[in-house]
Parts: sequence; C-alpha cells; structure tokens
Amino acid sequence: MTRAEKIIERLRRALDTDAIELIDDSHLHAGHAGARDGRGHFRVRIVSPRFAGLRTLQRHQLVYGSLGELMQTDIHALNIAALTPEEEPAGKTVG
Repeated sequence: MTRAEKIIERLRRALDTDAIELIDDSHLHAGHAGARDGRGHFRVRIVSPRFAGLRTLQRHQLVYGSLGELMQTDIHALNIAALTPEEEPAGKTVG
C-alpha cells in the first residue's frame, strides 16, 4: 500500500467520508528541509458529516488524530480543507 493509500484509508475509516481527495505535492518541495527525512507534503479535501458543529481547529485536530503516527512517519506538511456535506459546493464531490 502506498503512502497516499494509507492516508486515504485512515481518513475514510475514521471520518466516514462522503468524499476525499488527496494530492501529493512532495515533488514541489524537493530540497526542502522537511523533505530530506522522506516525509511528504500533501493537500487533502475531506467531506464528512463528522465535521458538523466543529470549528476549523477542531476539524483539523480530528484529521490529525485520525492519521495517528502517520503524522510523524509519513507526513511533513498537510494542507486541510475539511467540509460538511452541506458546505460542499454542488457538483464538486469526488470519491
């Protein structure tokens, strides 16, 4: 299983996602100090009813908690867009 597949699987399992999109931007950070240790740079957009009623910080904490040790072993930087199904723009849903 690839690093990206592990991340997606963890998030799907923990957050009961309606949609998730993960983009690996690691290649854009070649030579960056955080990239030297082999951990990646990612952008993720997650749509989940679990985010309802939570502030942005709480949503991000839920994502970080769902990823567990991957935040220490596989991920250097993570840009998060965490939305409820009601906040998702019409026609934008992905697998």
